[in-house]
Amino acid sequence: MASIETGPALLRGTVQRPPGSRTARPRRGIRWTRLLLIVFLILLSLSFLTPGFWMLNASLRPEAKVLEFPPRLALLHPEWSNYRTVFSSIGPYLLNSIRLAALNVVGSCIVSSLAGFAFARLRFVGRDALFGVVLVTAIVPSVVYLLPQYILFQKFGWVDTLYPLWVPQILTPVFGTFLMRQAFKTLPVELDESARVDGASTFRIFVSIMVPLVKPAIASVAIFSFLGSWNDLFGPLIFLTSPEKQTLPIFLAEFQGEFATSVAPLMAAATVTVVPVLIIFLLAQRYFVQGVTGSALKG
Repeated sequence: MASIETGPALLRGTVQRPPGSRTARPRRGIRWTRLLLIVFLILLSLSFLTPGFWMLNASLRPEAKVLEFPPRLALLHPEWSNYRTVFSSIGPYLLNSIRLAALNVVGSCIVSSLAGFAFARLRFVGRDALFGVVLVTAIVPSVVYLLPQYILFQKFGWVDTLYPLWVPQILTPVFGTFLMRQAFKTLPVELDESARVDGASTFRIFVSIMVPLVKPAIASVAIFSFLGSWNDLFGPLIFLTSPEKQTLPIFLAEFQGEFATSVAPLMAAATVTVVPVLIIFLLAQRYFVQGVTGSALKG
């Protein structure tokens, strides 16, 4: 008859295994599934990186060899003259794009933070209904109100100025307002209550307590605003006529003629245009992921 073990081993919660028993091993199917998943993700990443690699490769080739088939991956003699052509004329376009991006980023972050704080933390009649109206405006295509908007800006004297490219964007940041509202709603209400007990005003609570806690969401709004301004082709094409006020998307479009396209200089210009976007995203990647995922925790 088997004896029942008592003493320290029983108190520690340990169980004596029979002499011939084996510990459980992970199934091989799980390891193969994990390996296949890793291989799939690597191939998917390479498929996303291929267009960028081809763009960089084509920017360093002579115009006559850009579209040759089969394409050659090796670069024995890089053609740097494409970049010299780009840098000789990109200056004004780059400065205009940087100016517009700065105005859009700063303005959108300020307005989105204020509006998101009001919809999330303040109590007033019709708050949720008004927020619903703000969200509904996002589904209206911009082409619908393009003509009235152009007529209005023409009466203001804003045509052929930079105002139509940043004033409407910072006054109607629908996605930024939604993102900031969700971020503010994740914060406990006790923060507001304890600050009010200490005598803090609403604006002081917003500036000193709330804003530092939602920096990832603000970084996400800044990145989206920067991308929207940096890649905007339609706005400058409609509202700007002076060559000295054009932006980088217009500069890229100038390499595409009616009957021919300068592919190698175009790829060099596209590479120069993409570099600032990559730098900003890499620097703010951690805040961007936290802002987007954190804002989705509470509805």
